[in-house]
Amino acid sequence: MKKTTASTPESSARKRKILKLVLAGLAVLLVAAGAVLYWAYKNRVDIQHWWRGEIVIDRNKYPIVGIDVSAHNGDIDFNKVKADGYSFVFIKASEGEDYQDSKFSTNYEKARRAGLKVGAYHFFRKKTDGLNQAKNFLEMVGGRKLDLPLVIDVEDWSNDDQIKDERTQKHLDAMLDNLRSRGHKVMIYTNGDGYKKYIKNGQININLWLCSFKQPDRIRHIPHQMQQYSHWGRVKGIWGDVDLNVFNGNEQQWLKWLEDLTPIQLDNNQIDSTLINEQDEYIIDDEL
Repeated sequence: MKKTTASTPESSARKRKILKLVLAGLAVLLVAAGAVLYWAYKNRVDIQHWWRGEIVIDRNKYPIVGIDVSAHNGDIDFNKVKADGYSFVFIKASEGEDYQDSKFSTNYEKARRAGLKVGAYHFFRKKTDGLNQAKNFLEMVGGRKLDLPLVIDVEDWSNDDQIKDERTQKHLDAMLDNLRSRGHKVMIYTNGDGYKKYIKNGQININLWLCSFKQPDRIRHIPHQMQQYSHWGRVKGIWGDVDLNVFNGNEQQWLKWLEDLTPIQLDNNQIDSTLINEQDEYIIDDEL
């Protein structure tokens, strides 16, 4: 028969001491976790994004920050966005040759009233006629006052990946030429791959809005005016994630850029048409 040993006062005291240490450690961990959660809440930082080490912009070097939004961001309180320190917003207007964003007009009016600098962007469909896309974009923008260049969003993600780059370039050139011929200043949004494909060896002196999740100082080899540095920002007045952007310069450079690049507004909605001929070249024809 196995003997049992009665616990001594010394062993009981040791167990109580160990239990106290464990409980104290757990309390410290709970306090630390609570502090992190509170910091994340106060700074509108999602823990998983903070854990992934996403970049934080040095606002002393790059003081002008903004957002870009579309219907998927829902109802936005742009007064809160402005109060949260953001200076500008690019609003989705259209896509391809017939899609028009349902929130564009509402977002535009609210953003203007809040005092934000406002721009509009169009998601470019690679297989779609460039001037038909220009027509859709300009019909949606109408005669609204814009502070920023018209943006053509050119990217591979969720786009027509079977279209050859050469044909995409022709459609893009057609759209660019049409917008420029009407006096508009134009900017292209794309990432590093898009820059190599459509801008580096083709478009000269184009305004570039570059998508890159790096510190601005690390991408000086690509000349650009805007940088989109996060898809997962948290901004007061917006529920959920939102794209964050920064102007590549200081406040004086920002004001100079706005002065130089204020777009000429559209007087009417009479837009050129285009044809792609058998040699795969676009033709602009005002009479069609």
